[in-house]
Formats: sequence, structure tokens, C-alpha cells
Amino acid sequence: MWAHKSTPGAGANRLCEYNRRMTNTEQPGVRQPVTIALAGMLSLAVAMGIGRFAFTPLMPMMLHDGLLDLAAASWLASANYIGYLVGAMLCTFQPALWARWSLPPLRSTAMVKWGLSLTCGLTALMAIEVPAAWPWLRFAAGLVTAVAFVYTSAWCLGQLARLQAPAAGGIVYAGPGVGIATSGLLAGLMVQLDWRASAGWLGFALLAMLMAKLAWPVFRDDPLPAAAAAPSSGAGEGGTVVEKAALTIAYGLAGFGYIITATFLPVIARTALPGSAWPDLFWPLLGIAVACGAVLASRIPSRIDQRQLLVGCYLMQALGVVIGIWLPTLAGFALGSLLVGLPFTAITFFAMQVGRRLHPQSPAAIIGLLSGAFAAGQIIGPPVAAAMLARAPDHASGFSWAIHLASATLLGGALIYAWMRRRFAAA
Repeated sequence: MWAHKSTPGAGANRLCEYNRRMTNTEQPGVRQPVTIALAGMLSLAVAMGIGRFAFTPLMPMMLHDGLLDLAAASWLASANYIGYLVGAMLCTFQPALWARWSLPPLRSTAMVKWGLSLTCGLTALMAIEVPAAWPWLRFAAGLVTAVAFVYTSAWCLGQLARLQAPAAGGIVYAGPGVGIATSGLLAGLMVQLDWRASAGWLGFALLAMLMAKLAWPVFRDDPLPAAAAAPSSGAGEGGTVVEKAALTIAYGLAGFGYIITATFLPVIARTALPGSAWPDLFWPLLGIAVACGAVLASRIPSRIDQRQLLVGCYLMQALGVVIGIWLPTLAGFALGSLLVGLPFTAITFFAMQVGRRLHPQSPAAIIGLLSGAFAAGQIIGPPVAAAMLARAPDHASGFSWAIHLASATLLGGALIYAWMRRRFAAA
């Protein structure tokens, strides 16, 4: 309150100006950065935490109900990732196609709302016990969640940059962790109550609807004030083709590096700790770590080279992926869940920021390209795991082979970022 007193002097004027910029209350109807960030977080919680990853905690329930086996589960996961790849590529090439056909550009807010609505509906349809339809439903869910992710990211990061609060983007990428943790805890409760998997899918659909309803009003296209509409600092001519290609490859390697653990963590933990109640909690623990890592990423000073941060994140995740195999105990799986989760969306946040700097003329296109590369890595992961499981003498050996390969892939991604930092000057 004292910041608004009419105290004479330059100091008071500067204080009033600072307060105005932080609260944005002098312009009626203008959203505050925290409101945009929280709406983005809820949107990604629906799209990624539920639309993409609800399958992981529900998989043991579907296995218990006799609805599928591990090989079928791997292919269902791949169908979702193929859909995500298709959706990401559509987002990448949509601006060029629309320009060629002289069509008006799609509004990011409308695409986000369509993505959220369809995610809720497709999640509910998975409750229908018709296994032949599941691959198509998971494919469609992957496609619409890619659209929701790309346009949520592009719109929220753009709005926050114009409001001179780009670091709040870390809160947006806490969304997948919020969705993973919430769905994981609910799935554990459902197991204790002996629910069928179909009831679990319906419960997650209702949760997604609630989150989408909370975020819905924020995604609107009202004008920003003139002072906030200035372009974000650091926007320039963009990067070279080689630099963009290196970023795309490195980010794609992250998709393969984490996906085997993210898909099979509850199953791997149950194999290593038979009869224990803890395996149901490792997945929500990973989700809590994802959310915390995203928030921590938003607190890192912008002067630090994000490629250097990505090297550290990849190394942390490489250790987290493999430590459960090296130390198949309660402590090992808990530590692995934390080390995989903490850098998970921090990697996305940093990579998307680097991508927007390298390709400022069309943020949605570069975000779509990076998401497509990530999806390609995810598509390869489950079939590789399934093939190794088929050739191994037992499930434990097959998972061990696949996870060591995934960890080595993350090390390769870290080397690419280290090379980029040496080869290309920091922005």
C-alpha cells in the first residue's frame, strides 16, 4: 500500500513504476504473469500429465485385469508417441501450409482449447474395454496432446516474454509433473480400493476436465498494454541451420533416454520389489520431482548459458535412469525417480527457450519440430524395450539392457550440447 503514496522524488516514482509493472493492475483486464503461468501449468497437466502419461500408472491395473500383456503395452505406448509425432509435425508445417493456401492463421488459444477438450474425451473413451480400439485412441490422444503442448508453450512463453517475465515459464512446465503426481497418487489409491482400470480412466478424465475448466478462461486473445507488448529481449536474427539441427537431435535423444523408465517404472519396481507397497509411489514421486524441477529452473539466473544447464540436466537424468538397475532397492528407485524427474521439464524449458532464440520468426514451428524429434525418440523406446525383453532370459535382464542403452543415449545428448557451447557463441 505504501508503494502508491504520492511521495515526491525520483525514488518514489521508480517504486510506483516497478509496482505497476509487476502487478499490471493499471490496465483493466490484463492478466498477470503468474495467472498466465498457472493456466499454462494446468493445460500441460491435462495434456501431458494425463493425456500422455496416465497410461503408465494404469498399466499395472490393465495387466492385472488381463486386458493386455507387456508386449501389447509397449505397442500402445508407441501408438501414443506416433500420434504425438504426427501432431508435432502438423504444428511445425502448419504456418507454411496455411500461408500457401492463403488461409488465416490459427489462433493459439483456440488450438489449446480444442486440445484440452479432445484430451478429456479420448481419456474417457479408454474406459471402453475394446482392445482393438485402444491403439487408435492412444494415437489420437498423442496427436491432440502434441497440439495442446505446442500451442500452450508458444502462447504462454510469448505472453510472458511480452510481459517481461520469461522466467515464469518454468512454472508452465511444472504442469506435466503436477499431472503425473496427481494421477500417480490417485492410481495408487485405486489399486488399494481394487478398482478396475476402466474406472481409473474415467476418474482421470474427470480430473482432466476439472483442470481444463480452471485454465480455460485465461486462454483468450485480448490485447496487451503497449508497454508490455514490446518484443522480448534477446530476440535476434536466429541461429544457423547446423545449430538448429544439433538442438533438434540432442532433444530427440532425450525422448529416447527417459521413455523406457517413464513407461515401465511401476512394472520394473514391482519386479525388483515383489510384495512391496512402495512401487505404486515411485511414479507420483517422479511427478513431484518434475514439478519441483520446473519451478527451480525458473529461478536460475538468465545469464547462465542454457546449453550448459542442459548438459547438467542430461547427466543427472542419465544417472537417474540407470541407478534403479544398479541399486534395485527402495532407496535406489526413490533416488532414481528424483534424478529422472527433477531435470525432466527443466530440459524442455531450457530447450524451448534456446529454440525460440534460434528461430524467433516462428516459435510454434521450432517448438513443433523439437517436440517431433522428442516424440521420435519416444516411439523407438518401447519397441526396443519389448525386443530386448523378448530376447533376454528374464524380464529383469531385458529391462537392464534397455535402460543402460537409454542412459548412454542421454550421455550422447549431453556431449552434443557441450559441443554446441564450444562451437557457437552464447547469445
